[in-house]
Amino acid sequence: MIHGGEFEDNRIKTDFSVNINPVKTPESITAAMKHAVDYADRYPQLHSEKLTEALADRFKIGKNQILTGNGSSELFTAVANAFSPCTVMIPVPSFYGYEYAVSANNTDLRFTELNPDEDFAVTEGFFERLKNEWENDGKEGLLFLANPNNPTGKRIEIELLTKIISYCGERNIFVVLDECFYEFTGGTDSTFERVEEFSNLIVIGSFTKTFSIPSVRIGYLACGNEEVIGKIGRQLPEWNVSGIAQAAGMECLKHPEHMKKSAEYIKKERDYLAENLRVSGIKVFDSGANFLLLYSELPLYEECLKCGIGIRDASNFRGLKKGYYRIAVRTHEENRMLTDTIRKIAGL
Repeated sequence: MIHGGEFEDNRIKTDFSVNINPVKTPESITAAMKHAVDYADRYPQLHSEKLTEALADRFKIGKNQILTGNGSSELFTAVANAFSPCTVMIPVPSFYGYEYAVSANNTDLRFTELNPDEDFAVTEGFFERLKNEWENDGKEGLLFLANPNNPTGKRIEIELLTKIISYCGERNIFVVLDECFYEFTGGTDSTFERVEEFSNLIVIGSFTKTFSIPSVRIGYLACGNEEVIGKIGRQLPEWNVSGIAQAAGMECLKHPEHMKKSAEYIKKERDYLAENLRVSGIKVFDSGANFLLLYSELPLYEECLKCGIGIRDASNFRGLKKGYYRIAVRTHEENRMLTDTIRKIAGL
């Protein structure tokens, strides 16, 4: 399993491997998509002009600083293609999609391991290792960061993030910041509104996880550097976002209260999961996202599977090993079912 949700076993009744919002999607979003089907015989807007303008209004930036994509994955690939060849740095463990996006290009790909003694967080120690890696390089490069990170759920302190972006800007390194899970944190320091402040900052977001519409594929990118966003845009095909996806995105932007409600619910349930799993002897890493990274010597993946529950075996993430698992925060009833199951596995 490279990504969550790849189970083909029909015994799976509840899938904790997929990190989507457990709070019900507003009905008006579903209605907007159904309405868009009536116009399936027409081409969608070439560059998602209305959605782009709505995103620019939300982030208080220019519409020429926004691109939309067929999910965030298309945008990661477009960035990689625009900068090839270059040096690419990826802290690990992190989302495999970054590595996949750059793997087809002529890149000098480097991995810097996050420290398990620091709970795999991006810290000042990581920043020092980053500087040592790039100090004498002099090449144009890309640094992929996620805030919060996947699979750890760790947020980057805004002061440190600002320091990293500024340092990279001095060395012709572009920071690709993945904020696809940011709204689940309930935070107020998103960097989308800061792209005009940093000419080397590229921020990517998505409606996929936040509004539980992964099959619709709708992501967005912001960059204040006119030359750079032009380079990235030329890597995207025409009509890359369907009319249904554009309609969904437009409607999602009308529901900021949905994400506020979701962040509050997820924090409550995340705390519930962490507390009850720790009672079962599981190591639970603190998280600010809608998922938790776990460590246990118990065969949790296999035993949960026997009970019809799918969790993410995280041992194939670079920087992790056997015994690491990732679970999504789901509804209270589902979360209780998972913790009861793991208690039984632990013999409690």
